[in-house]
Amino acid sequence: MNQKAFAIMELATSEEEPTTETPPKKEEPTKNPAAVELGRLGGLKGGKARAANMTAKERSESAKKAAQARWAKEKTA
Repeated sequence: MNQKAFAIMELATSEEEPTTETPPKKEEPTKNPAAVELGRLGGLKGGKARAANMTAKERSESAKKAAQARWAKEKTA
């Protein structure tokens, strides 16, 4: 928006042709495929590994907390 305002002011106040050069686009960084795959592997086994280390009571409380969070989201959405 600032660049358009600058171009308009330049056009209005100058006797020369305004510059219509567009700024170079930023290149988006690419992700390392190996790192992406490692992150995915950890994500796939994370929940199962966590549940395996919990007691039945801890799993139950975690499930109740998750259910409450889901229901809270629907009420506000």
